[in-house]
Amino acid sequence: MPPRRTGLALLAHLCVSLAAAASYSVVDYGAVADGQTDCAGAFLRAWSAACAAEGEGPAAVVVPAGEFLVSRARFSGPCRGGTVAVNISGTVLAPVPYAGVQLWIVFQNVDGVSVTGGTLDGRGQAYWACRRAGSGSSCPAATRSLTIYRSRNVVIQGLTSLNSAGIHVTVQASTGVAILDTVVSAPGDSPNTDGIHIKQSSNVTIRDAVIGTGDDCISMVEGSSDVWIQGVRCGPGHGISIGSLGDTPEQVAVRNITVKAVTLAGTTNGLRIKWWVKANRGLVDGVEFSDVVMRDVRNPIIIDQNYCPGNVSCPTEGSGIKISNVSYTNIEGTSATPVAVRFDCSPSRPCTGITMRNIWLEYGERRRAAESFCRNAHGVTYGQVVPPSCLAAQRTK
Repeated sequence: MPPRRTGLALLAHLCVSLAAAASYSVVDYGAVADGQTDCAGAFLRAWSAACAAEGEGPAAVVVPAGEFLVSRARFSGPCRGGTVAVNISGTVLAPVPYAGVQLWIVFQNVDGVSVTGGTLDGRGQAYWACRRAGSGSSCPAATRSLTIYRSRNVVIQGLTSLNSAGIHVTVQASTGVAILDTVVSAPGDSPNTDGIHIKQSSNVTIRDAVIGTGDDCISMVEGSSDVWIQGVRCGPGHGISIGSLGDTPEQVAVRNITVKAVTLAGTTNGLRIKWWVKANRGLVDGVEFSDVVMRDVRNPIIIDQNYCPGNVSCPTEGSGIKISNVSYTNIEGTSATPVAVRFDCSPSRPCTGITMRNIWLEYGERRRAAESFCRNAHGVTYGQVVPPSCLAAQRTK
């Protein structure tokens, strides 16, 4: 797949050429590894020096062992020498109790950057407490830990993101991004702490990630295309989601999404596509889920075209999103609820082209018979499908 080749080819290039790279340690630019001194200025000065360097290999920004407090940092390109490697051995700490900004660490307008190793600790506990207390507007905007914005050919490898106040990793308006061997961790009750969030981006690869959080492990919204997700372990969390979509008129298509060889354990949802019950137009086309293991997942397979959180003041005009060509192959495991497969589609825009092949989902630890629910959903089945499919106009081979 193009996204996988793009990310891994860039990583190989960076690794081969790194030996000849000039290094710029944040300590040499004034950073202090005491976990208390704000090192944002030192980080940015080291980045500016590396970004301005010329040479045959990528310049390297080095964050050594220790704890470095960074209030916020925006690393902007383009860089004179092309590629820049950011090598983190220590831990980068967000300020507490709140970062006070929506975006904490940002890479913007860069082309050919790798971020390797280390830990980003968003220290979001105080923010989550504010949200749980129902303080509403008195809570600041949730700070997102790491954002890749308007960039190309970016590799994130071996990074650990802990306790982000909001979304851990955001990829927006970018292409050719690979996120590899990554750990994302936050409590299951931490609000809106999506693991990896993709928006208006193409050729994105996520491989060999361990994600446990309080919201979607991976979420893909408008403009996501050519996304390859493989070897991900998810739980706790809300599963792997496309959407929500259709909330605003400017929604655009989500296309060519591949999710394979993933495990979901104890999650609220498994493989989910969700969109608002609004007339705003959009498209979801070409989605493949395969080789998935579910363990005690509340909604293992779900398409919800009537999404309205809390069921308060829900619109009634019907969804304008068209979904087609979604396949589920080799899905097995257990559902925590009797309904293991739910296709709840709109009468105005029915779901079409759903394919189910070799599905075996049972209810509970005792592996009782599970159920399927279908509304305005059309497709075909192949092989053994358990629970039995309820798709309209189905045929079995």
